[in-house]
Amino acid sequence: MTYRKIAAAVALLTSAVLSLTAPAAAQAAPAATPCGASAMVKETLPNGTTWQLCWRINDKAGLVLDHVFVATKRYPEPVQVLDSIRLAQLNVPYDTGDTEYNDLTAIGLGSYGLETLTGDDCKGGSIRLGSDGGSDPQQRKVLCVSAEPRGLAYRLHDYEGSEEKVYSQQGHDLVLRTVSKLGWYEYVTEYRLHDDGQISARLGATGDLAPSEYSTADNGWPIGKAAKDYSTMHYHNAFWRVDFNIAGKGGEKVEQFDTTTSGRGSMTAALKTTHKTIANEGTFSAANQRFWRIVSPTSKNADGHQRSYELARGASDRYEGHPETKPDVTFSQKNACEKWASDNAADPECPLDSVTVIDFVKNKEKLADPVMWVRVGFHHVPRDEDQSPMPMHWQGFDLVPRDFTEMNPLTPAGREGANGNQSGEGSQG
Repeated sequence: MTYRKIAAAVALLTSAVLSLTAPAAAQAAPAATPCGASAMVKETLPNGTTWQLCWRINDKAGLVLDHVFVATKRYPEPVQVLDSIRLAQLNVPYDTGDTEYNDLTAIGLGSYGLETLTGDDCKGGSIRLGSDGGSDPQQRKVLCVSAEPRGLAYRLHDYEGSEEKVYSQQGHDLVLRTVSKLGWYEYVTEYRLHDDGQISARLGATGDLAPSEYSTADNGWPIGKAAKDYSTMHYHNAFWRVDFNIAGKGGEKVEQFDTTTSGRGSMTAALKTTHKTIANEGTFSAANQRFWRIVSPTSKNADGHQRSYELARGASDRYEGHPETKPDVTFSQKNACEKWASDNAADPECPLDSVTVIDFVKNKEKLADPVMWVRVGFHHVPRDEDQSPMPMHWQGFDLVPRDFTEMNPLTPAGREGANGNQSGEGSQG
């Protein structure tokens, strides 16, 4: 029996077992979320948005979020967004070509490096107890949960009607973070759950420059007095594994949107946006005016539009040294053995022919239950200001709701009816 057939059989058995314990309703309230009180986070932000999820520490990935639900003041019925989200690798190759680390699979953000929170690590938030995800069951202060301002959520100066009115509101995020120390670097795993339904996944790097990693002007930057000590440039290639479960229905589809110039209008260039369904596994790279979304074929908002989440990529440097670090996003069919974006064979439970995320998709299997692997690269060119401690630098991406609700979930009273064309023109019967 081939690896794929074995994996499919395992997945089928797992699905059958889970179906016996899963909530009966496709859009069940998150009270049925399968974790105890100590592993659950349920927080209501100042404007009424409630996020509920399970959290745990994996010995390699560190912080993992499972069974993520959102409800808002306008839409109080909890709706599931994610089945899980976590880091899937942190590849750190140095520009000399002589040093490289796969920090997750070789060291681990959980079992080896997970830090006990102290000082200002969680100022203004609450700290949750957890173990290291490995063999040590000792409970420590490892997770920070806080509600943090995110700035202006919206502003509208409304001139319509008999009275002018300004609608303005500050937004907030539910923030979950852990800290892991791996060698000289300290990594902050952070998820920001916005009150408008957006999810931001971020990895922060701080700590100190490695004193053993100094080279020459060819691949280093002068740190310290004169041009004597050259701290070696290096990459942080971070991968995340994202598994959606929109409204608890699953079976999402992947769509790619591209916008191109199609001619000229009366004043400027005419643009045309087209989309295609990505039906089979594959790797994909960013291009100008391109984005992807994960869309539910069955769950719809109140306007009858299919619910989805869009991948919004931030700044990213592409590392050309490995095949798996070149694509920006990979979509694979869900498989219990495909755990790490690289060095996957280090897990004895997984077959040796599935080593990287590139191997996961080589058979171009049909996407019936897609998993999204997001790669974000950062080329760290050290600077004098990196000592010491090193200021935090961040890399990550956003998951933006697209048609998840028929209006802004933070829509204030007085704007509830502003849905669709309000001018009365352009309507089609």
